[in-house]
Amino acid sequence: MSLPVISLIFLMSVGAAFVQRVSGFGFGIFIMTMLPFLLPTYGEATALSGLLALVTSLFITLRLRRYIPWRKLLPILFTFLVVSWMAVMAVAGAPEHLLRIVLGIALMAASLYFFLLSHRIHLPASLGVQIGMGTLSGIMGGLFGMQGPPAVLYFISTTSTKEEYMAIAQCYFLIGNLFMTAYRAQAGFLTPAVAEGWLSGLLGVALGTMLGAKVFHRIPLPLLRRIIYLYMGLSGLLVLLS
Repeated sequence: MSLPVISLIFLMSVGAAFVQRVSGFGFGIFIMTMLPFLLPTYGEATALSGLLALVTSLFITLRLRRYIPWRKLLPILFTFLVVSWMAVMAVAGAPEHLLRIVLGIALMAASLYFFLLSHRIHLPASLGVQIGMGTLSGIMGGLFGMQGPPAVLYFISTTSTKEEYMAIAQCYFLIGNLFMTAYRAQAGFLTPAVAEGWLSGLLGVALGTMLGAKVFHRIPLPLLRRIIYLYMGLSGLLVLLS
């Protein structure tokens, strides 16, 4: 892996971890705009994204573990684990150019959704809602390494404090990425290139998480999210045009 690639992975890890620590999600959305162009295959890019996101979520989950509402977490988590396994297996046999097209469309659709509708929809903590959001999250996580948007919509709607929201989201991402790493290993995506990329991004993850924690109580969250959504849309367009 060349020095420019290592540097880009480090910088993208800083940005992705910062976004995740401040807003509670977005690591995969941020870093997957670049990783498919830096790793040998698309499957390896999703594997590296998941491994780095796992480290970020581990830091935050350990710090906020006492706030985790397990009753609201377990059904959506179990659904996600089942569906994401099927999605990861689908990636192993899918044409990479098709996956890039779907990724670009997914990024743009998620961007438009959050801009236009995210503040108007509030979901109950019912079993049906958890299964539905877990299914969508599993598909997006397995295919694109970005399981956050559907799950975050549910978490925001059903938690009563910022600490509870951050705790349940990061525990969900931590356990989900642990299992998806095992799924991707089974599919042959954990390669030496992924290991090298993970080592290149670890320090960036730590730095981004630390910086995000410092601004968590200072930056207006609605403004940050709008910046993220705009970045998602532009990134999706760039992926489609590349």
